[in-house]
Amino acid sequence: MSTIQNVEALPYRLPLTSALAWGAHSALSAAEHVLVRVTLSDGSVGLAEAPPRPTIYGETVGSVQAILAHLSPALTGLDIHDTAALERVRNSVTNNHTARGALDMALWDARARAQGKTLFDTLVGPKERVRVSFILGIATPAEMLDEATRVVEAGVRCLKVKVGRHYQKDLEVIRDLRRAFGQDVLLYADSNETLTPEVAPSVLAAMQGEGLLYVEEPLPARDLRARAELHAQGVLPIVADDSCFTPADLGRELDFGTFDVLNVKTARNGFTDGLAMLRSAAARGKRGMVGSQASTGLGTIHAALLSTQAEVTEPCELSFVLKLKDDLLNHPVTFRDGWLDVNDLREHALDDRKWQQYAL
Repeated sequence: MSTIQNVEALPYRLPLTSALAWGAHSALSAAEHVLVRVTLSDGSVGLAEAPPRPTIYGETVGSVQAILAHLSPALTGLDIHDTAALERVRNSVTNNHTARGALDMALWDARARAQGKTLFDTLVGPKERVRVSFILGIATPAEMLDEATRVVEAGVRCLKVKVGRHYQKDLEVIRDLRRAFGQDVLLYADSNETLTPEVAPSVLAAMQGEGLLYVEEPLPARDLRARAELHAQGVLPIVADDSCFTPADLGRELDFGTFDVLNVKTARNGFTDGLAMLRSAAARGKRGMVGSQASTGLGTIHAALLSTQAEVTEPCELSFVLKLKDDLLNHPVTFRDGWLDVNDLREHALDDRKWQQYAL
């Protein structure tokens, strides 16, 4: 029997090539994340990445460390294969999404390694290749076009365009992107809850006219009735993200009929809830994608593994690593003609030298 011996939360900071801005006022200038490390009695180690986002989940590096320290005594000594007991502890606290998600993934990793396997042996679904998208943050039109050009040259063929501060300017940027790349690059928008019910139909109609695939969270998550009414109009397919943090959230959204595509994020849902949510949505006829919370390399590997599931039908946000100046992995994550070959990631691992360089 392999039991949990230690749970650690170790912060690190990676620089970005440029700031990522989204929503009404949010911005990220560096990836200041937490490495979650679970060590077992047999020496097996499971790793995962927690990306705190104060403006989204209310978490900070300090809160991630604190909640994992709070859970650690109850986890210590538990059999890594007793998933029911592990879930009781993990779910003994609410919220703390990225801390609980990273803990779940580190437990999955440790459990696989205790069996002499890896997550590639225990989690990979039927898809060996995954279509990827890149999160294009709000900036000047010239900066957005320059960054889009850079990532397209790096092998990306789908862009998720952050919008919401000035919609006429947003539409101009979308037209610039369409002129630059034609139909070779897919586009969709992420509004991050910035529209109002009064203007949303016309804005979505304009996006539809520019050939966008869908729009993510056009209205505030709290406006359930307005979101259901907007979805019923069928102007443009809607992606659920901020409205579906948890499986319970997803149940509500399915009952009220507010979306077409579910964006599951391993960073907040882990593998256990992420798999369950994708399956629940698919059972109700919804499409699925796997998103990024500005993940670095380790988080990208975990998101890519979930992206191989049959329920994932849309491009997945697996290319944020292109916005990092450096990473903790021993090999770079590469993309070819819009795709990521997940098997290419099997030899990717934490580089101890880089970890020492960027640990806080």
